[in-house]
Amino acid sequence: MSFSFDGKEITAEPGQSVGAALIAAGYRSWRTTRHGGAPRGVFCGIGVCFDCLVVVNGRPNERACLTEAHPGDDVRSQEGAGRGDLAC
Repeated sequence: MSFSFDGKEITAEPGQSVGAALIAAGYRSWRTTRHGGAPRGVFCGIGVCFDCLVVVNGRPNERACLTEAHPGDDVRSQEGAGRGDLAC
């Protein structure tokens, strides 16, 4: 099973989170902070810290550690706090 991350194909196991698949693929960060643009990725891994936010299929502010990867998903890095105007 695979999904795309910033245009690159990422392999994931069934039931694996987007965050776990990105870590397995060698990624350590996929978001930048609102102030200063510091890189962020998984910190707590249980959905509490919100450091692992990504855009999934156009929806910003998805927690990569809690979001299950699905075949064909389009996952993108998130810049800063995301775009609230795009939220569903």
